[in-house]
Amino acid sequence: MSDIRYDIVDVFAQSQYTGNQLAVVQPEGELSGEEMQRIANEFDYSETTFIDPDGSHADGFEVRIFSPTTELPFAGHPTLGTAYVLRERLGLSDDELVLHEQVGAIPVSVEKTATGDEILLMEHPEPTFDEIIEPARAADAVSLPADVLDDQFPAQIISTGVPTLIVPVESLSAVKEAETNDEVYSELVDQYGVRNLLVFAPETYEPENELNVRVFAEFFGIPEDPATGASNGCLAAYLTEHQYFDTSEIDVRVEQGYEVNRPSLLYLRGQTTADSIQVEVGGRVIPTATGTLVESNSL
Repeated sequence: MSDIRYDIVDVFAQSQYTGNQLAVVQPEGELSGEEMQRIANEFDYSETTFIDPDGSHADGFEVRIFSPTTELPFAGHPTLGTAYVLRERLGLSDDELVLHEQVGAIPVSVEKTATGDEILLMEHPEPTFDEIIEPARAADAVSLPADVLDDQFPAQIISTGVPTLIVPVESLSAVKEAETNDEVYSELVDQYGVRNLLVFAPETYEPENELNVRVFAEFFGIPEDPATGASNGCLAAYLTEHQYFDTSEIDVRVEQGYEVNRPSLLYLRGQTTADSIQVEVGGRVIPTATGTLVESNSL
């Protein structure tokens, strides 16, 4: 293995050293899946991505995503962070590019917010709306009493690539108390294929934000994720489908990561079309470091 360049970026960041960290590895030659997994474990971020040097498509770039323990078919902040690095390293001026992941082609676009910040937005695969979980069991999954759940809305499993149990609660204090109940979580994994647990409330740390979120991803070796594009895409679909804000079209600011000292800001959009729900998730990407993985005969 020759020396390999990598970049570290903060995704869904509000400033440097906030948001969700990502290592974007850019090998010049082929790496095996085992080598990629070992490198991802070495970084020990929630995810590490690898840009395939020979896997470019006519309309984009092939990317593989790894947590410290396994390969992922799709993930949000790795998609945006990798798109940012590709634009910077290749000097791309287009406002849209496409990443090819295991779930398929993921378009990423670039736009300016009202405050002038540049954000990257990704289109999610079409959401699937799966089982509604009874309130007591959903509450147990996140170690909360059932009476703190918002009884106007269901706890439901939704997927745009990563099946996520969405659990609505009424207050920020309930979100802060949530944690994974390993026994119930394992049952949901086995029975329904759940991967992540997302708890949210319409009470926030920052008054300009609409929702506060926490995401637990033990299946991928991530006790709590600072900012989760994939599961927030599921949340965007949920908010749209159930008209949480009394509308079938949403454009909201979601905060995450405060409990793990990585404050993050995500922009969620969703709209109902004639036969589906379209979802986008976006945020800022801020570079933090560049380095080289050195050649080692033992890898």
